[in-house]
Amino acid sequence: MKTKSIKTIFITLLGAFLVKIISAQEIQRNRGPQVVSPEITIDNSVTFRLYSEDAKSVRVNGSWMNMGETLEMKKGDDGVWTATSAMLEPSMYHYNFILDGVNILDPKNPQAMRDGTRYANTLIIPGEASEYFQVKNVPHGSINKVWYNSPSLDLTRRMYVYTPPGYEDSMEKFPVLYLLHGGGGDEDAWTSLGRANYILDNLIAEGKAKAMIVVMTNGNANQTASITDWSKEPDASLSVEPGSNRSEKEIMDGITAFPNSLVKDVIPYIEKHFKVKADSENRAIAGLSMGCMQTQIIAMTNPELFQYVGCFSLGIHFNDPFGIISNNILIPAYDKNLGTMKNKVFYVGCGKDDFVYEGVQTLRKKLDEHNFNYIYKETDGGHTWANWRDYLADFTPRLFK
Repeated sequence: MKTKSIKTIFITLLGAFLVKIISAQEIQRNRGPQVVSPEITIDNSVTFRLYSEDAKSVRVNGSWMNMGETLEMKKGDDGVWTATSAMLEPSMYHYNFILDGVNILDPKNPQAMRDGTRYANTLIIPGEASEYFQVKNVPHGSINKVWYNSPSLDLTRRMYVYTPPGYEDSMEKFPVLYLLHGGGGDEDAWTSLGRANYILDNLIAEGKAKAMIVVMTNGNANQTASITDWSKEPDASLSVEPGSNRSEKEIMDGITAFPNSLVKDVIPYIEKHFKVKADSENRAIAGLSMGCMQTQIIAMTNPELFQYVGCFSLGIHFNDPFGIISNNILIPAYDKNLGTMKNKVFYVGCGKDDFVYEGVQTLRKKLDEHNFNYIYKETDGGHTWANWRDYLADFTPRLFK
């Protein structure tokens, strides 16, 4: 009886196991055809595929397209929607599917990123122009997610701190680059979209850039951290947005809150808790778009702090709220300090098709007016991460020489 019971139990369990396997296979078959997406072809065009029997329309929205442009996908008899892009230049791109008017991720592509509240898939077109930010077989630095106290904002906040390969075991002190993101971004932007850590890994390994610490802050003074890890609801009074009923002082306070915090809270924290060289010859600051405005405010109102300054895709602008900052802070500070500043590098980068192009040229005129020495890099394209990665890769080898 005992032997029979064991056999019965075994057969029962085996039968249940086989049923699960068959059920799983059946579910897999019911999911429709197995598709590959995205598929990069030898000529660097990209084919996108999505299985959906019920969709009425599917389109692709990609970062290589013009504003508002989409690529229509065609439905096959098997329910698979397909579209192929034109040939793309080597770079990193992001995209979404638009299924019956709703943005969705590509379910076949595990590579995804977040830009503020927007999520998208990513793909990298291989080639010489994208090699500098690829993951290579070189020594890698570390990304530290650091929570710190910010008395000037009365918040506990988070920043990302890149430490170069070998930092943990080294007795050496390192120079520091403070790297600021743009509007809509947060402390995650320069690693997830800008791939700053891989750019530094590769440049350091090739001997093109000095080993350095890179501090990537959250430039939104009303946030404790990125939207995925808020520890407190943002204070609207610290927003950089002008608002319909906000006074000029309120706008000024909102825009200058983070620059003040970086000087009063972030730099002292880094110089206390990390192995850094704490002098202006070993400090650099750079930022893109909104972060470039913050960079200018910090560097020009504290000219003794940084010998290296990088301005990516923003200049001197006269549209609110930037016009308020330009007229009340930047122009007076440039006129006061440019004649005596002795920066080793002042770097300006902008795309030919960038909507901020005119303001960047206004900044250049101000620098030229004071015979101030600077480096200018003009690239194709507009207000894009493709350009900002390029500027970072060109800027960092010039630092701490």
